[in-house]
Amino acid sequence: MQNTVVNTKQDEKASVTYSRTNPFQAKVLNNVNLNGEGSAKETRHLELSLEGSGLSYNPGDALGILPSNDPELVAAIIEEMKWDPNLEVVLNKQGDTMTLKEALTDYFEITLLSKKVLQQAAEFTENEELKKLLLPENADQVKEYCYGRDLLDMLREFGPWNATAQDVVSMLRKMTARLYSIASSFAAHPGQVHLTIGAVRYNAHGRDRKGVCSVLVAERSQVGNTLPVFVQPNKHFHLPESDKDIIMVGPGTGIAPFRSFIEERAVTKAPGRAWLFFGDQHAACDYLYQNELEQYQQDGVLTTITTAFSRDTEQKVYVQNRMLENSKELFDWLESGASFFVCGDKSRMAKDVNDALISVIEKEGNMSREDAEGYLNDLQKQGRYQRDVY
Repeated sequence: MQNTVVNTKQDEKASVTYSRTNPFQAKVLNNVNLNGEGSAKETRHLELSLEGSGLSYNPGDALGILPSNDPELVAAIIEEMKWDPNLEVVLNKQGDTMTLKEALTDYFEITLLSKKVLQQAAEFTENEELKKLLLPENADQVKEYCYGRDLLDMLREFGPWNATAQDVVSMLRKMTARLYSIASSFAAHPGQVHLTIGAVRYNAHGRDRKGVCSVLVAERSQVGNTLPVFVQPNKHFHLPESDKDIIMVGPGTGIAPFRSFIEERAVTKAPGRAWLFFGDQHAACDYLYQNELEQYQQDGVLTTITTAFSRDTEQKVYVQNRMLENSKELFDWLESGASFFVCGDKSRMAKDVNDALISVIEKEGNMSREDAEGYLNDLQKQGRYQRDVY
């Protein structure tokens, strides 16, 4: 009889489905800074346990983390408004409640402002500056104001306020999950998931700012702590058959999914060739996963590693420059059926890599620009040009 009870409990645990709305509390197994001394960056290698969750993933998938806000920012908001941190506030239409401090820490987005928040806030103040900012002709100024500012800035700048704590939290949107490309292969690390996260810190409008999730990981996620996570499948970013060649362009934290690709191919002993383009600022302190990657090259899992360290040369050199330098071989790989992957910064890097790829095809394929773009479109349609950009 006792055994039956134990089995039932195990079955119950196994049948729980963890998701965005019901995240799994994953224990931190390891958290190290990948950058060396003298680096301008802090990139964390985070290892989490998925033991008991029933969760698994494929190379190319993402992990969602539901973060909590910086306790210092929460305290500053409460102090600014002279609120009672233990006051119960209503969170949603369902009538769920939390203390104000908990709600500002775990439930609401407090680091982002929007036009909608400013418009709702204007009802609770006589402040002329805010009213002026919200005039129809000032749409661009509103966008500019919201960029890089948070709830604390708004509360400090547009008072005095005739609003309760409930009035203010009712304007805020629910905290959204942050998605990160998974940096490990489940086959290589059963029951674990690894991430590569760059800590975001900058100064704007006279205050130091911190990325909500990246700094939670960098500063407040010690070994033994837990983080609420879920797996987000990515059907548009995945390895081809094991005998197919792959070209991977992943500077900085863009290396993450390619570490997962390489680990997977090492475990499955894939015969296909693999070429990695990696870039960052300095070879001495910013070559993420250098020892691992060089070992994979020695073992034959990685055929070629091409690096670009922009601050080590007089003329800045980026991954797209290296692509152009290797244009003949790159085009030969594409002609032989290779798939081309790019991961990282959407606004600049991915665009520059795309342009460089068209130039490579145009030059080596002896085509017009238009035909080269058509060739790239065909690769995309065949699933041989995949991007994971953010």
